[in-house]
Amino acid sequence: MLRIDPLEIATKDLHQFILSAVAPRPIAFASTLSTDGVPNLAPYSFFNAFSSNPPILIFSSNRRVSNNTTKDTLKNVEETGEVVINVVPHRIVRQMALCSVEYPAEVNEFEKAGFTPLPSEKVKPFRVAESPVHMECRVDKILPLGDKGGAGNLIICNIVLMHIAEEVLTENGRIDPHKIDLVARMGRFYYARASGDAIFEVVQQVTALGIGFDGLPTGIRYSNVLTGNNLGQLAALTVLPSREEAMTLAATDGRVRAALADTSAPAALFAYAKEALDKNDVELGAKMAVLADSLLKG
Repeated sequence: MLRIDPLEIATKDLHQFILSAVAPRPIAFASTLSTDGVPNLAPYSFFNAFSSNPPILIFSSNRRVSNNTTKDTLKNVEETGEVVINVVPHRIVRQMALCSVEYPAEVNEFEKAGFTPLPSEKVKPFRVAESPVHMECRVDKILPLGDKGGAGNLIICNIVLMHIAEEVLTENGRIDPHKIDLVARMGRFYYARASGDAIFEVVQQVTALGIGFDGLPTGIRYSNVLTGNNLGQLAALTVLPSREEAMTLAATDGRVRAALADTSAPAALFAYAKEALDKNDVELGAKMAVLADSLLKG
């Protein structure tokens, strides 16, 4: 593996390795207002949610690697203690990117990027009308992480009011990931679009104790057919089906009967198990895996 010692690599290169490895990252489209009343709008991908009670968002405005200067956003939140975090759907990603240009402090990025400013209710910075979610925040604390180029300044924000466009909600009033169509930042010029085929579900019970990898029979655990994800599905079960339960399928499933009659029955059954697990039919997949393991044991 490529070994990288942070003390032995240029900051600009380390920066790109970190951003490419820790990805995709959500984007905080931060709207602030200077003490002179000039709106500022800038995207930050060192960003996430860290608490629900209190509702806390944190983003980092890093010192520029090239000249060790800081950005207008940081100056504004230091002086006013307020910010609006807007989310970035795919339809505005190019407009958002324009706001990463280092315009002078007196330039209004809302105008440069063609965004519509909306008045906020509890803070002074404007919201971005084209964004489907706005989070009005008061800054609790700013934590500098260093004084050299590339050093972050963690801006800890307390949400005082959220606005969510009804058009991105499900019938149950939850945010639909396909409708909100968010984008995320990766390394260099790469972005990810979080909708369509990119979205999948991983349903994992956290209160029921799964048997774990160490609870899987050896033949299943070291199968050269099942993937780590397949094994993870089986390891999440609280109990595996018995061989007797698995054998009942031979009466109704022609593929099982054919596999049992094959000289390479375990491989055929593991292949069937993988297909079932890949389709999220964990019950069938578990029975096929157990049956294959039982044949390996003789």
